[in-house]
Amino acid sequence: MVLDKLGSSLRESLKKIARAVFVDERVINELIKDIQRALISGDVNVKLVFELTEGIKKRFLEERPKNVNERDYLIKVVYEELVKFLGGDDEEIKIEKKKQKPYKIMFVGLYGSGKTTTIGKLALYYQKRGFKVGILGLDVHRPAAIDQIEQLAKQINVDSYTKRNEKDVIKIYNEFKGDFSKYDILLIDTAGRDALSDDLIKEIKELYNKVKPEENLLVVSADIGQAAKEQAEKFHENAKITGVIVTKLDGTAKGGGALSACNVTGAKIKFIGVGEKVNDIEKFNPKGFVSRLLGMGDLEALLEKVKVEVDEGEVEDLGKKFLKGDFNFLDLYEQMQQMKKLGPLNKIVDMIPGFSNLSIPKDMLSVQGEKLEKWKFIMQSMTKEELENPDILTRDRIDRIAKGSGATSGEVRELLKQYRQSKKLMKAMKGKSPDKLMKKFMGKTRI
Repeated sequence: MVLDKLGSSLRESLKKIARAVFVDERVINELIKDIQRALISGDVNVKLVFELTEGIKKRFLEERPKNVNERDYLIKVVYEELVKFLGGDDEEIKIEKKKQKPYKIMFVGLYGSGKTTTIGKLALYYQKRGFKVGILGLDVHRPAAIDQIEQLAKQINVDSYTKRNEKDVIKIYNEFKGDFSKYDILLIDTAGRDALSDDLIKEIKELYNKVKPEENLLVVSADIGQAAKEQAEKFHENAKITGVIVTKLDGTAKGGGALSACNVTGAKIKFIGVGEKVNDIEKFNPKGFVSRLLGMGDLEALLEKVKVEVDEGEVEDLGKKFLKGDFNFLDLYEQMQQMKKLGPLNKIVDMIPGFSNLSIPKDMLSVQGEKLEKWKFIMQSMTKEELENPDILTRDRIDRIAKGSGATSGEVRELLKQYRQSKKLMKAMKGKSPDKLMKKFMGKTRI
C-alpha cells in the first residue's frame, strides 16, 4: 500500500466518526488532532497540515446543510479537502498520434531521484498504450547513466540514443534530431547532481531552451520529504516545470512531504512510482489516491491496469467462478497468474472498495512468482480428479504429490491452504457488491 502507515491512521480516524452516536465539536476536535498526527508523522509540512485541518473544521461548522447526516457530511469534507490538498482534479498528459511528432518529454531532478529508471517505466507505460517511444540519454556526467539507459531500452524493446565520450548535450541532441520524427514520444534523460548547483541549472536551462519540450517533468524521491518544495521552485524558475513524478513511494519513506510540497508550487503530480519493477508506475489521480488511503479503493486505477495488462475475456470468466466460490485448483492458479500481471496482490487489494477493511491473511496476499512456479509443478503431479476437487486430498495423496513434484508435503499443504482461504473469502463476498462493502465501512456515506 502506498503510504501504508498514513493510510491506516486516516482510516482509523474515520472509523471513529462512523461509530460516533453524535458528531459534536468535541468529536470534530478529536478527528482534527488524529488527522494532524497522521499527516505530520507522514512528513507533511506542519503549516500545511494546520491549514488543511482548519479548512475541514470551518467547512463542517459553517457550511453544513441542515438536512444532511452529520457523520456523512464530515467524512465527505475530509475526503474533499484531502483531494484538494493533493492537487484536486488530475491533469493527464494528453498525447495525440496525429499531432506533430515527436511529443517531447524532458526529465529533470537531482542525482538519486530515480530519474533514469522512471524513464524506462514511462517508456513501457506508453508503449503498452500503442505509442512508438524513443529514449534520448543526455545524462553525460554520471558514468553508469548511458549503460542504464541502453539496458532499460533493450529490456522493454524501445530505441535509445546515446553517445559516449561527448559532454556537450546540445551537440548530442542536434546529431540525432533528424531521427526523432518517427516516434510518437521522445523521452529525454538529463543530468542530475547531489545538490542544486549553478552548473546543473545552467545546463538544464540551455537544454530546455533548445529542446522546447511539451512536458518538463521533475522527478523527486519520496524520501526527500519537504525539501521537494525548494527543488520544484528552483527547477521551475529555470526550466518551467509542467509536472512532477514522485518515486520510491513503495519503500519506508513517509512520502507525505514530497506529495504535498510539490503541489504548492503549482506543478501537479503526474505519476507516482510504486515499486522497483519496470511496470510499477501509476498515473496520479488525487481522488483515487485519497480514496485508497481512506480504504475506499480506486476502481478507476484498477480497471485501467486490467485493460492494459490482462485478457478481458479470461478475467470475466474467472471472475464469475471466483465470486461463486466454485473454482478449483486450475482456476486458482490461472487467477493468480492473471493477478501477477497487475502487480503484487496486496497493492491490487487496496484498489478494490472495501477489501482493505477485510481481515485477509497476509500470507494470502504475498504470492510471488517463484511460489506460482512451484505450484505449477505440484499441480502437474495431481490427477484430474484432484485438480477438479481439491477437497479429496488426504495425507497419502499429499505425500505422493510432493514426491512426484519435487516439493515438500508442507508446500503442497500451503497450496491447499491458499485454495481454501480464497474459497472462504469469496464465500464471504458472495452477493456483496463493492458498493455494499463501502457501506459496511462508512455506514450510509456516499462520497
